[in-house]
Amino acid sequence: MSVEITWWGHATVTVQDAGVRVLTDPLFVARLAHLRRRRGALPPPEAARADAVLISHLHADHLHPASLARLAPGTRLIVPRGASAAVPALRRVAAARGLPLTELRPGEECRLGPATPALTVRAVRAAHDGRRLPYGPHRVPALGYVLHGTARTYFAGDTGLFPELPDEVGPCEVALLPVGGWGPFLGHGHLDARRAAEAAARLAPCSAVPIHYGTYWPIGLDAVRPHEFHAPGQEFERQAALIAPKVTVHRLGHGESVRPRTTR
Repeated sequence: MSVEITWWGHATVTVQDAGVRVLTDPLFVARLAHLRRRRGALPPPEAARADAVLISHLHADHLHPASLARLAPGTRLIVPRGASAAVPALRRVAAARGLPLTELRPGEECRLGPATPALTVRAVRAAHDGRRLPYGPHRVPALGYVLHGTARTYFAGDTGLFPELPDEVGPCEVALLPVGGWGPFLGHGHLDARRAAEAAARLAPCSAVPIHYGTYWPIGLDAVRPHEFHAPGQEFERQAALIAPKVTVHRLGHGESVRPRTTR
């Protein structure tokens, strides 16, 4: 059995491993506040099918209660510790849809699936402001996650580079790395294409899949630095070839799947 990765756009990815289907940061809308989906059709109903959902942090493009409401009852939500207290809408949708909540801190883990095999989810630290902006000072940590089944898959969520990243994540065969954003400028706590390639060089996975680019863009900014919307995936591929040449980059289109290389 091998890992299969499907990218639905932005930070929304399905990872299938060890008979378990895990969905990351689901965002299933054409518009979110000032952001409009400019590339890729909306994910089909099958995208909402999952055994568990990982939420990396509380920003509205990663924790979107209306998208969580599309999940089937019984889908397990794995969220940062404190998320349910900080976001009442998360509590409401979890109760209304029958979605059990598991809250994790960095270093904590939980198991999914049958006893043999099982998929382990381990929360890891991310260098990112995880507050539910602009609603208040709730200091809920942003997380990444490492899924350990037949392979180890790292979902970075949103993060900047930090010296302890390789030790925090540990060995991994597949890395899902954000390479862009939803506006022409990326601030602190994000990876652009170059920094994502540096992360790939430090983590040394067998395969990397660029995510978090080329999906949403602010309304009215279509003509402003459009290369920042279209180019990050290709630029990550180019940069990784230079500084992480042993890492195979799988650059997916929206809705496309791949069984990434997991061995040297």
